[in-house]
Amino acid sequence: MMPDYAAPLHVADDIRRVGHAVVPAFVDAATVGRLAGECRALHASAQLRPAAIGRKDLRHVDRELRGDVTRWFDATALTAAQRPFWSRLDALREQLDRELFLGLRELEAHYALYPPGARYARHRDRFRDDDARVLSAVLYLNDDWNEADGGALRLYFDANASPPYRDIAPHAGTLVLFLSAEFDHEVLPATRERLSVAAWFRRATS
Repeated sequence: MMPDYAAPLHVADDIRRVGHAVVPAFVDAATVGRLAGECRALHASAQLRPAAIGRKDLRHVDRELRGDVTRWFDATALTAAQRPFWSRLDALREQLDRELFLGLRELEAHYALYPPGARYARHRDRFRDDDARVLSAVLYLNDDWNEADGGALRLYFDANASPPYRDIAPHAGTLVLFLSAEFDHEVLPATRERLSVAAWFRRATS
């Protein structure tokens, strides 16, 4: 069990100032290993499913635009691999809610596995008809990643910004946070399998 968590001081400040933050070593190597192992085991047993895009009647699978396979966490039946990460993420939710007053009341998360060459085209996490997602989070599960492997998360800034985007490599244990309604982003193709947990801090829906 990981100890109680307090985010580095820069995290809330970065979200307040520029809308995003990067947290290296959000979880330890053992937790990363357990999550990565579970994700790969689920994939090997065909329990990860092709991810869809769109909402409601327009929801569909388009492997050219989004090539990952996913499986949602069940918050009522978390696995041994998921519980330490979920606990730490929920502690971060509470801390950021106290500091930023964003109304963060719920969590949701899923595994995402991108085969070599797969991508997720530029998009935004908040739907036009659903504003529940407030803060997006991605935890990376990739050991020994280097720049030549590709697979960066690209966050797009305002059109007048210089530079106009930021690329964040998916190094194991790194957590990226960004305001869901503010940032277009994409997952660039990688030359090797790319693993992560995608999560959202949400407003209450009931």
